[in-house]
Amino acid sequence: MGAITTGLNVQAIREDFPILKTLVHNKPLVYFDNAASTQKPKIVLDTEYHYYSSQYANIHRGVHYLSQIGTELYEKTRHIVKDFIGANSEREIIFTKGTTNSINLLAYSWSSAFLKPGDEILITGMEHHSNIVPWQLACQRHGATLKVVPLQEDGSINIDEVKNMISEKTRLFSFTYVSNALGTINPVKEMTAIAHQAGAHVLIDAAQAIQHIAINVQELNCDFLAFSGHKIYGPTGTGILYGKEALLDAMPPFEGGGDMIKDVKFEQTSFNELPFKFEAGTPNIAGTIALGTAIEYVEKIGLDNIFAYEEELLKYGTEQLQQINGLTIYGNSIHKSSVLSFLLDGAHPYDVGVILDHLGIAIRTGHHCTQPIMDYFCIPGTCRASIAFYNTKEEIDLLVTGIQRASKMLL
Repeated sequence: MGAITTGLNVQAIREDFPILKTLVHNKPLVYFDNAASTQKPKIVLDTEYHYYSSQYANIHRGVHYLSQIGTELYEKTRHIVKDFIGANSEREIIFTKGTTNSINLLAYSWSSAFLKPGDEILITGMEHHSNIVPWQLACQRHGATLKVVPLQEDGSINIDEVKNMISEKTRLFSFTYVSNALGTINPVKEMTAIAHQAGAHVLIDAAQAIQHIAINVQELNCDFLAFSGHKIYGPTGTGILYGKEALLDAMPPFEGGGDMIKDVKFEQTSFNELPFKFEAGTPNIAGTIALGTAIEYVEKIGLDNIFAYEEELLKYGTEQLQQINGLTIYGNSIHKSSVLSFLLDGAHPYDVGVILDHLGIAIRTGHHCTQPIMDYFCIPGTCRASIAFYNTKEEIDLLVTGIQRASKMLL
């Protein structure tokens, strides 16, 4: 087993994550379910606890000290996110509950402003259900058509197919940056340019990219981008929708209530300015503040360092899994990130997952909210081991040993 060549101090990083000391079935936890949700460093846990224990009050509407402190901390995260993804303005950063909530907001609000009967929305065959179903519903509401760029055998899409399927009727091209089920990294900058040439808007689902790949929305020139806090070592129930200011201005509110209004009368209501127009009600204040801490933590380590280290782990894991008899890896694009999705011939993924769990190894089994991908490959689901920067080659060796044990037991 060769040594990791990047400058990442992984053992020091692992000390930042208390849960990695947990025992599962009297075995040290080996956590390979990072595509579902990442673990949290102590600094993030401490931030949320500290807010609730010594700083808590509702925000934006209070003149008292605690409310002002809470508001300042909450809005600081908006500034952190703006800089992290390279947005033009904090007005372009909308706080949501996560990627799913962000996409549903767009599917309602953007569609209300821009989608008409006969229009088309384009997605790809590798999308998560949360980037399929909201657009199906939007098309049903507005009489539009949903079109799908097909998958290829290696789990990628053909850019020529994108060019063929984009038309003057396409109003939005919505696609994932990184496939949660296959690990495929899409050529998002090129896909965005193709869509814009046809006059279409672009949404990038960055839920599986934000924790692995440095993103600058101005360089990508996407119109919208969404991600979840819990994927980038932050709390659940937090997320971001980035949108170009002019487009957000043109969209109606998604939800009504407190903080999204300017003036309310029974006859008519006027709405607040961006970004508050899309942030009705009391938000996840502590979670959002802790999301800012999580992003600062990742920035301190450096996404370029993280990507390089995880790329080495992925390469090593791929090589080791390929040596297991009867194992098939799904998702073999040359551009790939952090996901090893596989099946043992003749074994149900659930059974493999249970055996690995009893060895302390956490993976995800099933369709991973991507049933169309499983239908394409004519399989019920996969076993998915997904990598983070606190994982190690030694853990991959334990995974391989566990799969070999499962193979002997099940086949």
